[in-house]
This record gives sequence, structure tokens and C-alpha cells, in this order.
Amino acid sequence: MRMARIQSAPLITLTLLCLLLSLAASAKPSSSPPPSSDGCAACHADYSSVLPNGHPAVSGTGLASCIRCHSIGQAGEAKKNGFSTRIHLTHAGPQLHLECVACHSYVPGKSFGLIGESISWGAPKDDDMAVIKEVFVSWLNSGYTDHLHAKAMIDCAGCHGKEVPLLDTTVENSRCLACHGPQDQLAARSTPKDFPKRNPHDSHLGEIACTVCHHAHAESKAYCLDCHRNFAMKIPGSSN
Repeated sequence: MRMARIQSAPLITLTLLCLLLSLAASAKPSSSPPPSSDGCAACHADYSSVLPNGHPAVSGTGLASCIRCHSIGQAGEAKKNGFSTRIHLTHAGPQLHLECVACHSYVPGKSFGLIGESISWGAPKDDDMAVIKEVFVSWLNSGYTDHLHAKAMIDCAGCHGKEVPLLDTTVENSRCLACHGPQDQLAARSTPKDFPKRNPHDSHLGEIACTVCHHAHAESKAYCLDCHRNFAMKIPGSSN
């Protein structure tokens, strides 16, 4: 019996070896490209076909060729950013509909940045990212204030600053007034001709949060109308 087991051992080894070789030969090569250290170069080998008319020639490939001149919003300034806005409208829009991780590096709860770059715009978790994706769809094509900002070439950082907004994040008045203020000039622009005292930016309520009326990712509504239902008050980002 022992001799039979010894004699069968080489046969078992040979059988296993043939099986492994057969599996290796039948395995299909992956159709996915190897991961790239640059989110742009993974898809764009040549920028000449995607640059707008009149754009200066670009030397090199990859994101580094763009951010030598263009800001990617890492400073979080309250101002327009045509480069970042157009990139997002194009890549996340209905034609391409790319996921965030096509360009962004993401480690849940640790970092959110750009592939190939060391920067990070905070540490969102998976539940934060789920809401961000929903909000981003609104920014792309809704009738709300967020899309009005997109059409004005203002990206997320223009309102939310250096870090991606989390679930409990809000926008302070000072951030809004950086573009729409100062407060006295804003009030002067919004004074109704027929009823000057019906000024939503200079009311008997005093200073209130801009977000009481202006809802970036939902329909806006003038807070005054909760009491003064007979007032005719239009507000951007509203269906009225």
C-alpha cells in the first residue's frame, strides 16, 4: 500500500501542473488599462483635440501641463474658475458621465484629491460622497442656485472653500458677500422701485443667513413670503 502511494505521487503532481497551465492559458487578459499616475494622461494622450479654439499650444501631457497656468481650486478662493468649471461640466456631464474617481483620488475618511497630485480637499466618508454626487448632478443641470453658479463659471470651491463640503456644512454670509457684497451695495441693488421697504436685504429682521432664502441645492424661496403672502418677490433659483 505504501509503495502504491509513493508511485502515485508524481502522477498527482503532474496532473496539478497540467491543470494550472491550462487555466493560465485560458485566462483572458484584462481589458482595463493599467492605472495611471496622472488622471488626464490616462485618457488624453494628446491635448490638441480637446483644447478650445485659440488656446496656445501645450507642451507635454498630463495635468501638470494645465496647472502651470490654470488653477484647480486648491486655494479655495471665492471667485470664478472657468478651468475647473468647464472640466467638471464636460467630464461629469451627460455625454461622458464619468465617476469622480476617474480623475480624483479618494480614500474614504482620509483624503480626496487629484490622481497624481499630493493635495487633498478634506476627508469625506462614503455617506458624504453619496450626497456630494447627488448635489453635483444638481450643480450640472438643475434650475437651482447651484447651476446658476455653474453657468457663471463658479465651481464647488468658489462657495465651499478649500475642502469638499460634508453633510453638516453650510456657507457663511461672508463667503456670499465676497462676490455679491458689500451688504449695503447688495441692499441698494435689490431695493424695489414700487415698494422700497420690501427690500429682502434690508428688512426689519436685521441680518439673517443668506441660506435662509437662498438654497443652493434646492429651490430657493424668499423668507418674507412666509408671513407676507401677498408680496410679489422673485428670487433666483426658484420656480416662481
